[in-house]
Amino acid sequence: MIHEREFKPLGVAVLVISDTRTETDDVSGKVLVERLEAAGHTLHDKQIVPDDIYQIRSVVSQWIASLGVDVVLTTGGTGVTGRDGTPEAIQPLLDKKLDGFGEMFRTISYQTIKTSTIQSRAIAGVANGTYIFCLPGSSGACRTAWDDLIKEQLDYRTRPCNLVQLMPRLKES
Repeated sequence: MIHEREFKPLGVAVLVISDTRTETDDVSGKVLVERLEAAGHTLHDKQIVPDDIYQIRSVVSQWIASLGVDVVLTTGGTGVTGRDGTPEAIQPLLDKKLDGFGEMFRTISYQTIKTSTIQSRAIAGVANGTYIFCLPGSSGACRTAWDDLIKEQLDYRTRPCNLVQLMPRLKES
């Protein structure tokens, strides 16, 4: 539920992970960009990289070191094939995992894709005070993740609590 509080726009970076997609035929990245901008956030950067853990890790490492990036959204590479390596690329960067994200994503996805949801290794966490959400490569999965989970948690007005209100405390030791 959203109550009256001032909206706080965030800087969001989008990484499309694919061996075949280009800016011309990328749908999932465009879905995420459209939704984050419609919600009032700012697109900091958008890139497409191959399904290679070192290229993924390189781009995401630069973003989590940037003061202008509050959130990283990745799409692609969360399946179980030999080339799917997004969780392996991202997990070493995480200071904390948000296990509930993957659990909830698969629970919500089950309503649409039934048992195929077990093929998703969607994850989320925090790295250097930056939230990272790793989503499957389908545009439907990106819509589900944004619309049903991420959007409200990145809205400071969402109560009883949201991820934005925790941001000042993410680097506490």
